[in-house]
Amino acid sequence: MKINGEDTSVISPTLGFNIKTIAYQKYTLNIWDVGGQKTIRSYWRNYFEQTDGLVWVVDSSDLRRLDDCKYELDNLLKEERLSGASLLIFANKQDIQGSLSPDEIAKVLNLEAMDKSRHWKIVGCSAFTGDGLLEGFNWLVQDIASRIYMLD
Repeated sequence: MKINGEDTSVISPTLGFNIKTIAYQKYTLNIWDVGGQKTIRSYWRNYFEQTDGLVWVVDSSDLRRLDDCKYELDNLLKEERLSGASLLIFANKQDIQGSLSPDEIAKVLNLEAMDKSRHWKIVGCSAFTGDGLLEGFNWLVQDIASRIYMLD
């Protein structure tokens, strides 16, 4: 992903799991990048322990799969171990003509109906150009920090 300074001309979907640690502002982020293919989804639960933030990437140009996307997100958010995690939704591929806007994606995913205790934000982005990525990660990191440091 562009946030890590990688060459985005060779981006391909995550097949399996990538684990990265990156320094971001004054924080160290341990990122578990988990693929979304159906065959992988049963393994997601292995990564729920001590998760502070969740990044859910939606392909804004793939209207056919949005129902599937809503179903999987709804199931994920029922997981008790993720109940405290801040949720950032990236409406990706905003650079592609005909993509749904973040507001339209939010309606399809019915985000307004989410549990009121959940901190969430949806941000339009392009993994290809990098647009929106910093805005999203800035919100996520600040939101997690405000929760964690309130506990101290």
